[in-house]
Amino acid sequence: MEKDILLKEASNIIAENKAANVIELGSGDCSKISLLFDALSPEQIEKTQYVPVDVSRSAIEKSARILQDKYNGLKIHGILADFLKHLRLPSTDGTNLVCFFGSTLGNFEPDVARRFLLNIAEMMKPGDHMLLGLDMIKDKEVLEKAYNDEAGVTELFNKNILNVVNDTVGTDFNSKDFEHHSFFNEEHQRIEMHLKALQPLEVSRGNGECLKIKEGEMIHTENSHKFSEDDIMEMAVLTGFRVKEVFSDSRKWFSMVHFVK
Repeated sequence: MEKDILLKEASNIIAENKAANVIELGSGDCSKISLLFDALSPEQIEKTQYVPVDVSRSAIEKSARILQDKYNGLKIHGILADFLKHLRLPSTDGTNLVCFFGSTLGNFEPDVARRFLLNIAEMMKPGDHMLLGLDMIKDKEVLEKAYNDEAGVTELFNKNILNVVNDTVGTDFNSKDFEHHSFFNEEHQRIEMHLKALQPLEVSRGNGECLKIKEGEMIHTENSHKFSEDDIMEMAVLTGFRVKEVFSDSRKWFSMVHFVK
């Protein structure tokens, strides 16, 4: 849905922006940012610097190769960093367009999300722009079906957290001992993901100690917060941004917010 919005609205966003620096936080692959660059003329491309910010060096390098082959004259300056901790916007005279796609903001707890947006706003100059992708609140049944998909993709993602914990702290969790469980918490406007123990368990903690888990006990693994139109307005008040436009799909399940400093 986010790509559909970008594909449809890229020319409108770029026409208003004239950014010298396009900064993508958590850039990953370059499939989304390419939709913006496709709307630029060759002359505009030559005046643009792309700044991908990611914790993966290989992702930055791969994207840089693809984009430089596709857009002749595009300048690329990758930043290897955790943007929650080490972000600094380029100190240039040009206008910045900060892109934060994928509704990644929803993975943060509300206080962390607020501090993050404030930090971005404080680094931006008057006239800078920001594109923020948000997964919107929708019917509970729709949300829960998406996070309990029949193909089991979300379940595999959720259970893989146990493998990460094993590798990190030396535990011996077995994902087969748990059941994927997710639901929409209406009070907190978030999908909660849990792993439910199918039987009593004793998990080694790697230091000779044992973690005992009761049958039916839940491990809360992740939250994915959803947003409303009121939340968007609150973000603007909090940060001092002006909401230039909110682009949404036909069902308003996903929104792309265009903020201006």
